[in-house]
Amino acid sequence: MSHEDCEGNRLRRRFATLDVFTSTRFAGNPLAVVLESSGLETEAMQSIAREFNLSETVFVFPPKSPAHRAALRIFTPGRELPFAGHPTVGTAVLLAHLDGGDAKREFVLEETVGPVPCRVREGEGEAGHAEFEVPRLPAREPATFDIDAMSAALGLTAAETRITGWPPEQWSAGNPFAFFPVRSLEAIRNCRVNLAKFGDAFGGAQAAAFVFCRETLDARNQFHARMFSPSMGIIEDPATGSAAAAFAGYVAVHERHGDGEHRVRIEQGVEMGRPSLMELTFRMASGRLAGAAIGGDAVMVTEGTLQA
Repeated sequence: MSHEDCEGNRLRRRFATLDVFTSTRFAGNPLAVVLESSGLETEAMQSIAREFNLSETVFVFPPKSPAHRAALRIFTPGRELPFAGHPTVGTAVLLAHLDGGDAKREFVLEETVGPVPCRVREGEGEAGHAEFEVPRLPAREPATFDIDAMSAALGLTAAETRITGWPPEQWSAGNPFAFFPVRSLEAIRNCRVNLAKFGDAFGGAQAAAFVFCRETLDARNQFHARMFSPSMGIIEDPATGSAAAAFAGYVAVHERHGDGEHRVRIEQGVEMGRPSLMELTFRMASGRLAGAAIGGDAVMVTEGTLQA
């Protein structure tokens, strides 16, 4: 049935799900995309996001600018986000697939944070690769963190988390994250969220912790990470593109890269059984971060309709 078919006041709306930051189905970060969202109120979109119960659900609307491909609104089960990485990658791959035509495409998606330029390369079958320019350069936000409290909120010891030259800091490229370095893969595996302590340790009601180390499972990768955000309705996220976008600022400051383009690969989701790979490309000019892009694969998993 089409979008116009009704039952009472409800319409049948097409949706698809994809696994993002992977080319393998049933890995990566699952995403739901509602393709026909016109007429949905915010409350209805939040209810649909809770129904899908994935880390994010995207609602696609006609763009405000005719030069752009679509406008997106993005919801976790708990709240709306101004910007998110895996929804951008997954939706870009899906729209390019539905549009057909060229194997390589460029277009702009409108998100609450602003216009997001995307580049898509189609893969085999219903898979593809998308990269988007970070719509806002990451900025360090004022925050004071207690390493002992942060460690306790994750069930870790201070010996696992005190690293010279790598302080815990909060950065945002649209969504704020507390970046918390740990010493090893063993420490990452030991993380257990204490809900009673987490909010106070990592920044209050909207606390989100991106925990990372330099030890990796794959020698081709530079960082291993986990992301926890109970306030979003997500105890743990398999892959967090908006955190990778903000991480560009942290890495640019603390690794002191020279001018030019640099690429790092971040593995995430392994401990959840949802291995994911994010590609962060950033550009330095005159010793400062001048731009960043996030890329990754996505593959379609399901298609259907919902009544809303």
